[in-house]
Amino acid sequence: MHAESERPSAHPIASLDMVIVYDNNPHREDLEPAWGFACLVRGSEKTILFDTGGDGSILLANMKELGIDPDEIEVVVLSHIHEDHTGGLRALLDEKSGMTVYSLASFPRRFKADVETRGASIVELDRHAKICENVYSTGELGTRVKEQALIMHTARGLIVMTGCAHPGIVHVVERAKDLIGEDVLLVIGGFHLGPASSAEIEGIVASMRELGVRYIAPCHCSGDAARELFHDEYEKNYIEVGVGSIITMEDLS
Repeated sequence: MHAESERPSAHPIASLDMVIVYDNNPHREDLEPAWGFACLVRGSEKTILFDTGGDGSILLANMKELGIDPDEIEVVVLSHIHEDHTGGLRALLDEKSGMTVYSLASFPRRFKADVETRGASIVELDRHAKICENVYSTGELGTRVKEQALIMHTARGLIVMTGCAHPGIVHVVERAKDLIGEDVLLVIGGFHLGPASSAEIEGIVASMRELGVRYIAPCHCSGDAARELFHDEYEKNYIEVGVGSIITMEDLS
């Protein structure tokens, strides 16, 4: 099944919570950090889990500590095929069947078949598409590693959520702005800047400023150097995040 793209509605999301349930950066002592990323989005038309981390047992244990019941998750969106973003899916589907999983059209057939045998429906995306009201996929971006990002159209601007941003974090944000035509409130997730030089990171920080990104919350594969440089530039609009962090619209005023 392939999804159709649509423009955002005239009534953007007023209230939204994002709970990072899986990340390699520690935040809460009662949660286990591990390499990968997963974030629960509440407040949109449907409750969405973006990525599933790399280990199902860690994902489910962190969810339990955070008071998140698998039954409340209606949609799973997978940014790309790498195991640290898809590895927790099987365990999650074993806890709750009937979810809708949004993958990329480039995912292997065996992956899609496994999802369906566990009772979930799968939607294959290759272009910009609507996930639910005011929530969109960028569609497949990149060449070597194909990836999608999540775009949430809120009353204060766009929230762009990335898994690893293999196609380039600036390109992802530019794509989101072009698709929806709104200013960017927040960019959150993995920026894939661990191997980048200081000069490269400084250029990316400057580009994000030029794009009008108001708040920034790099985690997962962003790298310590990038997090530090973004912190220095964004100051109070830099959001330190790790496993267990909860970001609300009130944090983005």
